[in-house]
Order: sequence, then C-alpha cells, then structure tokens
Amino acid sequence: MALGILPAKLSKILSQKGSSMAATTKKYLLTFDFDETIVNENSDDSVVRAAPEQVLPEWLRGTFKEGYYNEYMQRVLKYMAEQGVMEKDFKEVYENIPLSPGMLNLLQFLMKNPHPFEIILVSDANVYGIETKLKALGLNSLFRKVFSNPASFDKRGYLTLQPYHSHSCSRCPANMCKRKIITEYFKERAESGVEFEKLFYVGDGANDFCPSVVFTSTDVVFPRKNYPMHQLIQKRIANNPDSYQATVVPWDSADEIVCYLQEFMKR
Repeated sequence: MALGILPAKLSKILSQKGSSMAATTKKYLLTFDFDETIVNENSDDSVVRAAPEQVLPEWLRGTFKEGYYNEYMQRVLKYMAEQGVMEKDFKEVYENIPLSPGMLNLLQFLMKNPHPFEIILVSDANVYGIETKLKALGLNSLFRKVFSNPASFDKRGYLTLQPYHSHSCSRCPANMCKRKIITEYFKERAESGVEFEKLFYVGDGANDFCPSVVFTSTDVVFPRKNYPMHQLIQKRIANNPDSYQATVVPWDSADEIVCYLQEFMKR
C-alpha cells in the first residue's frame, strides 16, 4: 500500500523512538481522535441540528458515497448556508455536543499533568468545530496541534469545508490518511530535535486503525470498546497474532485511560 513513503521506511520512522536519532528532547506522543472519541457523537452529523427542522432532505442524503464523506459534507454545508444557517448557529451546536464518558476527567488530568506528553489531535471532522468545542471547555491549549479538515466562514458568513490533503492509501477516505499525518509529524519533530520514546493513541474509527498497524511493541492504543477500530484490531490479531505489535487497552469510559496513564507515570 503506497503512502508516499514506502511501508518499510514508514515503519522505520515510527520505530525510531529510543534510537540514536540526533534528538535533544525525549517525550511521549499522545494522539486523540475527535468524533466519537473526545465527543460522543459524529460532529458532522451533529451540525444537522442547526438545519431547518433539524433534518436534511432525502435528495441530499442520497448523494453520500463511501470514502467521500468530506465531499458530502461540503454539499451539506452549502445546503445549510442556502437555508440561512450562520456562524452563531453552528457555534451553539458544536459547543453543546456531549463528551464521551469519562473524557472530561481525562482531559483535565492531562491539563494538570502535561509532562512528559506532547498531545495532538488528528480528526476527519473540521478545524472550526473542533476548536469551538475545545475553547468552550477551556482546553484548547492542551493540544500542541490540531490536524483536521480546514473550515472557515466566507464573506457571506457561510461555513465552507475543504479536504485536509491527498494521499494514496487505499484504506482511508480520499481526504485524509492519519498514518500519513502521524508519519510526517514524527519526521517534522525529529528535525526539530524531539524524539518520541513511546506513542499513545486514543481513537474509535477505521481511520484510527490505519496508523496503528505500524506502531511498535513499545506503543499503546486505546480503541473505544466495540467500535470499528477495536473490531479491526481484534480481527487482525485473530487472523495473525504477530501482525499487530502495539499494546491494546480498550475503553468504555476514558476514566480507564486515566487509570492506565496514572500507573504508567509511576513507573
């Protein structure tokens, strides 16, 4: 599977934690997904609550194609703009999306205990929605960087959406491959003198599974229990136990992640 970097080279980059790289700072990279991980809903579905009668017409819903959700959401936002949905309406929806169970405890724990984690967010939602929610929680400073689809309001006050990037990964939707994002982030930070000894990943979806298949035995993934990421991990391990290297810690409540990190930090 081509990703712009050959799989062997990609794996090498992700396995350089603890190697003799020319780095001066050692940290642990903690990566979060957003939809159905930090928040308890798919935020793209949530914005429909700002639409007239909180429903989309059947003709619009029928334009969705698997793997092209970003393009579909561009059409949804265009329709909502035509219906007069403005920034204040979107802002209210995003601010009120409920968090996943235990997630506030986890994020507040990390705010109080930032060392030795470097925390990023990688999501196929959109930057505006994510930042709006994090600011409402007073937690936007927790994340060093947010990787998501660009979204902004044009001169008319309409919310517009763009794809994050292009890639050649057959596993991921056309607009985003999280494996490519994380690989490039590792390279960028290494060039800045930061070496990650360990990677922690909190997610739920199939696009969260994609990067995790090249994680090493030193890394830890926290898939939301019985969601697609967890199911794909279980299937892969059942088919070939040696083909998945990361430690797997499923969660129903993010309180379970807090407990794991607390114990890890005592070591």
